[in-house]
Amino acid sequence: MNKNYILLLIFIFGMLGVPQASYAQVDFNKRPDDDLGNYEDEFQEHFFEALKQKGIENYDKAVEALHKCLNLDSKKPVIYFELGKNYNKLKNFGAAEDHLKKAIEMQPDNVWFLDELYDVYFQQEDIKNALKTIKQLVKYHPDYKEDLAALYVREEKYKQALDILDELDAEFGLSESRDAMRNDIYSITGNADDRIENLEQRIANNPNNEDNHLKLIYRYSQTGDRKNAYKAAENLLKTKPDSKFVHLALYKFYLQDGKVEDAIGSVKTVLTSPEINADAKAKVLKDFVAFVGRNPEYESHLIDITSLVDDNKDAQTHSDLGYYYLKAGDKIKALTNFKEALKQTPDDFKLIKDVLLLQIDIEDYTSAVNGGEQALELYPAQPILYLVVGVANNKLGYSKKAIDNLEMGLEFLIDNPNMEADFYSELSIAHKALNNISKSETFAKKAKALKL
Repeated sequence: MNKNYILLLIFIFGMLGVPQASYAQVDFNKRPDDDLGNYEDEFQEHFFEALKQKGIENYDKAVEALHKCLNLDSKKPVIYFELGKNYNKLKNFGAAEDHLKKAIEMQPDNVWFLDELYDVYFQQEDIKNALKTIKQLVKYHPDYKEDLAALYVREEKYKQALDILDELDAEFGLSESRDAMRNDIYSITGNADDRIENLEQRIANNPNNEDNHLKLIYRYSQTGDRKNAYKAAENLLKTKPDSKFVHLALYKFYLQDGKVEDAIGSVKTVLTSPEINADAKAKVLKDFVAFVGRNPEYESHLIDITSLVDDNKDAQTHSDLGYYYLKAGDKIKALTNFKEALKQTPDDFKLIKDVLLLQIDIEDYTSAVNGGEQALELYPAQPILYLVVGVANNKLGYSKKAIDNLEMGLEFLIDNPNMEADFYSELSIAHKALNNISKSETFAKKAKALKL
């Protein structure tokens, strides 16, 4: 037995992943007999060459070798199959289809032949023939049913697709991929009732599946059916009292119904639950901050709640708290939260501006100068930064520095009369401090003219 012969057998049965039955008709174990020996050796050489060329993606050469095999023996379906595969790779779909059909004609129940033909049709988006082929495949492998459902969706045959998904769920249990397809169908058809009915049936079949309860709450909320969404949330809490995720919905219902203590309990549960992600926690905290903004009598609860997440508040949470405290008039707490947010997002221009303006407001001028100069390295064309640094330097008595900052900032100012007036006012102050009275009065007049 020669070396090529051994490699050929390994390649066919070990690497291709094609059922051995597909190649059983190529009888390479047959002992050479008289003049047949040369024929079999030649066939093996060409077939091995075809497999080798396909393996290194030289599909044209593989086709050439396979046609040599075909000239020697046209009765082996595996040759037509290999030709179909190589033509498919070459995007010569017509030739691929013809050869695969020939292989299937010789072996109608060969799954690999049918699968390759299905791929040929699918690549061409020939849905009609793809459906026809996959219906044959389903007879041999139920796994193809999900592909059949997907094709029905593309053909807008949604009822047939849902029926198949129901069959698969009943036989194999639920799956994320099938749920995603089912939800796509519901979204396309706009049939919220069917979606909800499906979830209710799932809950009836398996009451302990928390995920289905949560989906039902979400779907009811999405359709604006607050009453049933609330009822579904309470049903989940009754079924699974230890559920943490249900509180992502309950806190809203409690706030809307004025059950503030219950809402606070739900908020605390969410914020202290490691299984709930940071984005969800941030949203809950933001909602509660907004609630306290409208109902300041609950500020003590906000302080208590925020302490639960001091170590892992994200930038958005700190920012929301900053605006809450700013609105409430507590500038120190507002500044503290803005600075914490800025640590996490140091390039956030709005946060930079809010911090600097608050530092000016609370008369922390040294910090405003330092922060403003650092910010100018990031945003050298933002006039507001020059204005802030100029104001702070004026307050600190560094009039010459203030003038330099303000004059440079004016070069970047475009079509903003109010800010321009502020620049002139500060330049007037700086020149007056340097006893340049004439310049001071000139800038004061410019500022006054813009404010009229």
